[in-house]
Amino acid sequence: MASAKNKNQNTPAAARRAKLDEARRKERARERRVRIITISASVAVVAALVAGGGYLMAAADDKDKAEEQAKSSPVKGERTWDKLKQNHVSKKVDYPMNPPVGGDHNQVWMNCDADVYTAEIPKENAVHSLEHGAVWVTYNDKAKDADIEALSKRVSSTPYSLMSPVADQDAPLILSAWGKQVTVKSATDARVAQFFSKYVQGPQTPEPGAACSGGLDK
Repeated sequence: MASAKNKNQNTPAAARRAKLDEARRKERARERRVRIITISASVAVVAALVAGGGYLMAAADDKDKAEEQAKSSPVKGERTWDKLKQNHVSKKVDYPMNPPVGGDHNQVWMNCDADVYTAEIPKENAVHSLEHGAVWVTYNDKAKDADIEALSKRVSSTPYSLMSPVADQDAPLILSAWGKQVTVKSATDARVAQFFSKYVQGPQTPEPGAACSGGLDK
């Protein structure tokens, strides 16, 4: 004769409870696996963000250091002129260098707020732009189209810079700032980036912060 305990275990209600208990056990096990996976994924994401953030910060630091190094280092092959005149004149000026890097100039500056000119511009107005801290990129008909295009993109994204052809300059590509000038071989020449970093509103600027818009726009 079966005991009362065995009878209770064999009832449909007991079977349902056992099945429910087993389902709950499985659900708890599933939830435990999900929590473990979620926590592990969250840890991985946080670790990736921390690592990525650290990389970006390190990259930014490296870029800042490289820019500071560029500003403090001399530009190889650069020519320098000191004690340049700064008088406003209304006549043509016979400059001792071409393109000019300073001296007497027109009272109206050439717009130099990332302006790219496809025709020659008055040198007397461009010199006034240099006085305001602009870098002037010039080229002649021997310059390669790819270099002209690349330098145009750089200028068009850089306030206090301008670009124009100068047909009678003696090299295909020349960069000028007030009292400073360098001839570069191509747009990828490392001195291009250095010259921009060093002289766009650089320490050579006679009138830092002066406007580069509102002037002559040929």
